Amino acid sequence: WPAPNADIANTRHVGGPIERSSVARLRVAWTMPIGDYATTPVVVDGVVYTQDLQGDVYAIELASGRVRWRHRYGLLTYGPNGVTVGDGRVYGATTLFAFALDQDSGRELWQAALPRNEHEGIDMAPGFHDGTVFVSTVPTRPEVQYGPGAQGVLWALDAATGRPRWHWDTVPAELWGDPSVNSGGGLWYPPAFDARGHVFASVANPGPLPGTPEQPWGASRPGPNRWTNAIVKLDERTGRLLWGRQVLPHDIFDWDLACPVILRRAGGRELAVVAGKMGWVYAFDADDGALVWKRPVGRHNGHDDDNLRAMRGERMPARIRHLLPGQLGGVITPMAADARTVYVPVNELAARIDRQLMLPEEGPARGRMVALDLATGRVRWDRPLPAGEYGGATVANDVVFTTTYDGTVWALDARSGGVAWRARLPAGTNAPVAVAGDTVLAAGSLRQRAGQQTRLVAYRLGR
Repeated sequence: WPAPNADIANTRHVGGPIERSSVARLRVAWTMPIGDYATTPVVVDGVVYTQDLQGDVYAIELASGRVRWRHRYGLLTYGPNGVTVGDGRVYGATTLFAFALDQDSGRELWQAALPRNEHEGIDMAPGFHDGTVFVSTVPTRPEVQYGPGAQGVLWALDAATGRPRWHWDTVPAELWGDPSVNSGGGLWYPPAFDARGHVFASVANPGPLPGTPEQPWGASRPGPNRWTNAIVKLDERTGRLLWGRQVLPHDIFDWDLACPVILRRAGGRELAVVAGKMGWVYAFDADDGALVWKRPVGRHNGHDDDNLRAMRGERMPARIRHLLPGQLGGVITPMAADARTVYVPVNELAARIDRQLMLPEEGPARGRMVALDLATGRVRWDRPLPAGEYGGATVANDVVFTTTYDGTVWALDARSGGVAWRARLPAGTNAPVAVAGDTVLAAGSLRQRAGQQTRLVAYRLGR
């Protein structure tokens, strides 16, 4: 598992000995205390590299769980953060800067301060390809979200020095007319890379959300607000935009296209597959950006086109009492794909809007895993899950792993969606799963009641 999403195409798909016939033999091999946590670890040469929500980075022996080194930063972030590895270095970021550490010792080699004002931060695991590190700012920090003038920018940094090679503004510097109010853009997950020198990125939403009392429903940012909620293809050497497709113009519900792009061949072409909190999955032709198919997942209750009504200046309701998907609903964590199917983790949690504020709906979230035909988008199966689905999807052969908020690790049959195995973590979780050989890595990452412990857990095949 050498990259945050398993490989440079973000497929989150691996082979190895774990499959439907063996998964029931998984047993706890070791656990390790860890702070609050929301990321997918990477595994290189028998060592697990990961990062907690204080920004601290760990190197852990996969075989034993022994910590080789820990580099402390102590800078709070929301996540999903994390690290990646390449050329003998571990790359990551705090909310304030990107960094590189020596892979063997954890010694810091460089820092690169990327946010350009007090409202911008970093919350992603970097991408790494061919000697370049890719890191984006977003218009949020733990102390402020979508502060005025915050602009998401994707940076390409020299992996050896941290010096910028190029940057691409995901949104314009003038922020559609009023930077004293508006903000937006940026990446939450690493981009995908093909073999021909191209970068595929998914860009997040604009702000303020859903507007301000004086300028409701995004009136301070008229028009579609490009390139928010868009998939873009860039030249890897220069950052030049090759094509972009905006799937949700003028977002007013925080329905950003946050999930990482997956590159996979199907139907005789390479597809760029992406999804977001609007609860839709999209497949584009990776060459020219033509839409091949799109498919709604999870529950929707009639608000899918409210963004277009608001953009046109049509009359909008004073409040919405039950919005599906909500701002933490839809597809909020990474999908996975094998050669035939894309596996979509869906979170069903409604929101309500009152006085131009988005508030979570009271009551528990529910999840589901939806399997879509990669070539056509047709639903193969749809598996309800009993708790919120913030654990992404991971595929090992014919088994799909995920976690749910109640602290359960699930292994589903990739052909049917049936439950093949499950286990309870020592705490609730919003962290995805990594698979390395005969070992599954998952984390109890959120204390939900007294006595729970946040720990990284390694499950290994027994005899």
